[in-house]
Amino acid sequence: MPRRSIWKGSFLDAFLLRMKKKKESLLNRKIWSRRSSILPEFVNCSVRIYNGKTSVRSKITEGKVGHKFGEFASTRKRRLFRTNIRPGRKKGKK
Repeated sequence: MPRRSIWKGSFLDAFLLRMKKKKESLLNRKIWSRRSSILPEFVNCSVRIYNGKTSVRSKITEGKVGHKFGEFASTRKRRLFRTNIRPGRKKGKK
C-alpha cells in the first residue's frame, strides 16, 4: 500500500486541527473523519468514531498514533458460522 509523502505530513481534517489546541473539547467528541490520522496530541483522549451507523467509543493510546481513526471502528458486522448437524445423525447415512 503506498504511503503518503513525508514532506506533505499526515492528513488531518480542518475541524480536528482547530480542536487539537483545545484538548477538553475532544473528550467524548464524535468524529466523522475516518480518514484523518491520529496525532500525538490526541493521546489519552476518548473519542467516538462514526462507522456509518453508530458511533464506536475508542480510547486513543500511544500505539494508535500514526494510524487512521477509521481503523478502530469496524464497519462490518461479525457473523457466526455454525454447522447445523443434528445429534444422532451420521454424515454418510440417510
